[in-house]
Amino acid sequence: MSSRPVSAPPLRFMAMESMALAEVAAFMAASPYLRMIGRGDRHPVLVFPGFTADDRSTRPLRWFLRGQGYWVHGWGLGSNWGPVPRMQEAMEERLLDVHRRHGVKVSLIGWSLGGIYARELARRYPEAVRQVITLGSPFRFRPGDRSRASALYDRIHGPDVVPPGMEVPEEERTELLVPATAIYSRTDGVVRWHRCLEAEGPLRESIEVRGSHSGLGFNPAVLIAVADRLHQREDRWRPFRPPPGTGSLFPPPATWRPDATSPKV
Repeated sequence: MSSRPVSAPPLRFMAMESMALAEVAAFMAASPYLRMIGRGDRHPVLVFPGFTADDRSTRPLRWFLRGQGYWVHGWGLGSNWGPVPRMQEAMEERLLDVHRRHGVKVSLIGWSLGGIYARELARRYPEAVRQVITLGSPFRFRPGDRSRASALYDRIHGPDVVPPGMEVPEEERTELLVPATAIYSRTDGVVRWHRCLEAEGPLRESIEVRGSHSGLGFNPAVLIAVADRLHQREDRWRPFRPPPGTGSLFPPPATWRPDATSPKV
């Protein structure tokens, strides 16, 4: 991808964030089907909210996953205002506490900025993390890149404060040692979708869905993909394949390629 800074998504995509209301309705309509997907192995799952959000925003996702048979935990740290003092330490304590409590590795799910946190924790504590799943998380942001939330972030922290782990470009960082799934939407109105992509690798993948950034936590396609990823055996990770009858929900995904030109939208 180009090293030039990218701007926030086009205004037409920001206007499409109202699709989140339709995604709520779709979630409610699809609930009977979603409950039939299968049963999990009761391993723990820790869910991180996006910027300015708290555990209330991830309640539908956590409700769904509990119904699938997992021990699901919110992050329990109030509103996510970004890298405030002690936040990194508190998140580490939260992960390690859940890991000790259950005695097995924890799957991490992060929405937007929460996914950046989740990836950083997976890098620091691979012995405690089973896999990491991000929902519209721009973990490939570089200095100068902008999102629709950048102005608020800058007012709170200043333009020079970056989330933990983003001081160095993602492609120059140590490779994740756990399976990583990046779920994104090309019509994301908050962050540029190509900054949310995983690179090629044996334990890495990107999954494309149709919808808004604000609706990723309850978009039925996202829930189907997350459930499929969590249902895998820990020692038998495989790339995502849409379950029978759901192929139309998942366009062919893109993959991060450092030498490619930034896509136009």
